[in-house]
Amino acid sequence: MRHRQPRLIVTFETTTMALKMEKVCHAAGAPGRLIPVPREITAGCGLSWLAAPEDRDCLDAVMRAGGVTAQGVHTL
Repeated sequence: MRHRQPRLIVTFETTTMALKMEKVCHAAGAPGRLIPVPREITAGCGLSWLAAPEDRDCLDAVMRAGGVTAQGVHTL
């Protein structure tokens, strides 16, 4: 049986903001990647950022510095 690892999911209201998140994170070397929004979550644009829960502080700092606004931050 496969054990599910906790995941940090950051959602966005617009596709533009999701793509900005990708650009800012790649430039800063921050962990994670864009994925479709999981079924358990409802979000505006259908894209979300996936990372490990322990990376939240790093992502918060990168988002602040890059001017990225999240719709929500979820741990699944």
